[in-house]
Amino acid sequence: MAKYRRILLKLSGESLAAESKQGISVERLQQYAQQIKDASQGGVEIGIVIGGGNIFRGLQGAGKGFDRVKGDQMGMCATVINSLALSSALDALGQPNRVLTAVRMEPIGEFYSKRKAVEALRRGEVVIMSGGTGCPYFTTDTGSALRGIEIEADVMLKGTRVDGVFTADPERDPEATMFTDITYQEVLARSLRVMDVTATALCMQNNLPIHVFNMDVYGNLARVLRGEPIGTLVHL
Repeated sequence: MAKYRRILLKLSGESLAAESKQGISVERLQQYAQQIKDASQGGVEIGIVIGGGNIFRGLQGAGKGFDRVKGDQMGMCATVINSLALSSALDALGQPNRVLTAVRMEPIGEFYSKRKAVEALRRGEVVIMSGGTGCPYFTTDTGSALRGIEIEADVMLKGTRVDGVFTADPERDPEATMFTDITYQEVLARSLRVMDVTATALCMQNNLPIHVFNMDVYGNLARVLRGEPIGTLVHL
């Protein structure tokens, strides 16, 4: 029995690249698709937002001389590429799905609206929402928070490369310890890198819990949905 009825699953573009750090790992993509299909077949309604950092990150581009607006638009396109890749992997497994885009991009994807997304979720389709918010200066974290609130998700599941929220970056600090439970206020006060400040504040204002877990461990999505004590829950 799943703990949640409807979720917003935020996936990292970097995780999609696996060990290569860039591009898309076919093996990782297939692992994600299988876990998502299993969850959907178990009755969970799934909305997904994927980052684009494995292809291009607008903020990093701005630091190298790119115009910030154009850089962010390139990042939006990167999320569409990742979304199409996941859609194709789900198609191969026979899992109904659709790609919605925050900017008009027919026939690549349908233009996003809450109505389209919710109707598709109720039909049992996995809905992949790409293009971030459609506006520059906003990250896919903020896009995830926005879409999660719009589709009235019970929780945002943030799949990352680490096991949860730590006191410091565990990939750099071996002394970092993991929280099992933490408030939005403490995340903001400690400047912890869960999501960006805008996304965290948006979730806090709308009481959308964030469950951070390691999506790269096969089977972890099912464990979170069953309510097993893995990862970190961020809440009021």
